[in-house]
Amino acid sequence: MFKLSRRSFLKLSGSSAAVAAGSALPSSAFSSSAKMGASHKAANLPKAKGPRVIVVGGGWSGLTMAKYLKRENPKFDVVMIEKRATFMSCPISNLWLADVVGLEFLQHSFLDAAKNNNYIFFNATVVDVDRGSRKVYTEQGFVNYDYLVLAPGIDYNYASIGVTDPGDIVEMQQRYPAGFMPGSEHLSIKNKLAEFEGGTFLLTTPAGNYRCLPGPYERACMVASIFKKEKIKGKVLLIDANPDITIKKEGFHAAFDKFYKGIIDYQPGQVIKSVDVAKKTVNTEFESYKFDDAAIYPSVRAARLIETLGLVSKDSMQKEANIDVLKYNVIGDNRVYVTGDARPMPFSKSGNTSNSEAKFVARLIAARSRGKELEWESPNTICYSAVTADPLQSISVDAYYKYNSKDKSFAFDRVKMFQDWDTARGQANLEWARGLYRDMFS
Repeated sequence: MFKLSRRSFLKLSGSSAAVAAGSALPSSAFSSSAKMGASHKAANLPKAKGPRVIVVGGGWSGLTMAKYLKRENPKFDVVMIEKRATFMSCPISNLWLADVVGLEFLQHSFLDAAKNNNYIFFNATVVDVDRGSRKVYTEQGFVNYDYLVLAPGIDYNYASIGVTDPGDIVEMQQRYPAGFMPGSEHLSIKNKLAEFEGGTFLLTTPAGNYRCLPGPYERACMVASIFKKEKIKGKVLLIDANPDITIKKEGFHAAFDKFYKGIIDYQPGQVIKSVDVAKKTVNTEFESYKFDDAAIYPSVRAARLIETLGLVSKDSMQKEANIDVLKYNVIGDNRVYVTGDARPMPFSKSGNTSNSEAKFVARLIAARSRGKELEWESPNTICYSAVTADPLQSISVDAYYKYNSKDKSFAFDRVKMFQDWDTARGQANLEWARGLYRDMFS
């Protein structure tokens, strides 16, 4: 069993104290700056045919939520609002970088998901929410709701690596994208690797509860596999803010030694203090490292929409939502919920976690709509990580969580770690993804 510390991860004590005190946030966070980008006319959507549930965000959490809300209560009129026109998956994207799968494996249609599961896909950007009048404002008009689920995902915190100037942040985003928010970032990294002729390719691992804990280590393996295949003279420099690999440690260390000795240069315990974009240098407290190209991953925070709406827990280092950690609703408001990577609990910020969590919250909202309650159920974290591309071999973890009501903390529970790679687990990796895509889109 692995203990998840509130102090080192997410400062849960603040939100838990708020639960005990029954404190509430303002019912409306409608700021004047947000009003400027909002339309004050009703959005051009059909009239609701039942209690309307709005889901904001079309990632793994939001897609699952929209489907299962409708399944749990067919009377719900579900609208999913997403600013992107096309879905692209972050899980499995490292395999795409190494040409294990094609782009079509990652991309899927929001329209098909909505059609197949009888909800409405509204391609719009949420600007603000008025919880007093139960309105979600977008640039295309407002939508009234009976229940609201916010699943907006993450944003990056570049200040965590000493980059605070807006111009420098833009340079970082465009020249050295992190690659953990799917879309253009992944395409850019793919192009970098195709054009890389040699030298040092820098990857970084942030501290805290970042999106996809094993992701940076898997990416190092996939980039190193490209170097081996293409006979590129260079190394993958992986600078890790953590004292050691955060999960599947034995499997990744063994893979680094067996397959990528002399290619992967792993540097743990190195917290980046600053980045000199012009000189292609990152500086830690102890060392300076030069690179030829990079994908630099800063710490993550909840999507800024959570902050815009005034829903951030005052004690959250990662600007995550102030919610009941067992019921997911905003403190003092049983009509608004936050799920996925913007919630404060120290669960893995990963696809399978978000998918299983959303199914529970969908059941909970459906139950509450009927005047009933449900006991908390743990999400399930199933995560495969590739260590070689050809042949595809993977390691994996399957875990749940448990809650300690005395100190209001969470810990891993029923953990199964599979750190001996093989091709069977590599194929299971792909089948896991296919199964989850079917679950969300079919």
